[in-house]
Amino acid sequence: MFTGIVEEIGTITKIERGTTSLKLVISCEKILKDIHLGDSISVNGVCLTVAEFNSQSFKADVMPETFMATALNKLSSGSKINLERAMAANGRFGGHFVSGHVDGTGTIMAKKNKENALYMMIRLPESFSPFLMEKGSIAIDGTSLTLFEVEGQDITISLIPHTQEETALALKSIGEIVNIECDMLAKYIHRMIKQPDNAKKNITLDMLSDNGFI
Repeated sequence: MFTGIVEEIGTITKIERGTTSLKLVISCEKILKDIHLGDSISVNGVCLTVAEFNSQSFKADVMPETFMATALNKLSSGSKINLERAMAANGRFGGHFVSGHVDGTGTIMAKKNKENALYMMIRLPESFSPFLMEKGSIAIDGTSLTLFEVEGQDITISLIPHTQEETALALKSIGEIVNIECDMLAKYIHRMIKQPDNAKKNITLDMLSDNGFI
């Protein structure tokens, strides 16, 4: 589980490409301070497993499902990426619940500077519409952001100076593809609403029971 608060901008130093798979070598500093084999690391919002590491970089594998469903297949040597370690249970929760399981991708349609903010309009798949609302949360390339405007398939987000400096999002150009993870709570609620009445009732009773209310 992640918070969407990016810790570091890393760099892809090597890519081994299969037909629908990747082996990534990622150079970084902060992420390596307490890294272990098997750790989960959010790489542009995608939960990957540390397969190998040294004092300068770590390696991770991208399987075919992830290759096909995310924008990681667009990476190349030298690409800048957002990195976040799995959240610690004793830390502050600064963003929102981010699983690292990307729902799909979006396309940057426009960028505009306004005072100290950078506005970005991103076009999403139509199927994401039920999970989007103004002032709601979304993770873009693993960055926890607020939706300032939702119009059809287009969303607008605003990057404050800190986010522009500490993530790789501001470096993206119009037309580039980004990873999208919709708000987890919105997805659960949508799923419950779509359930038949009996299933809804059972889910609600199970939740009440699990939380000690009945």
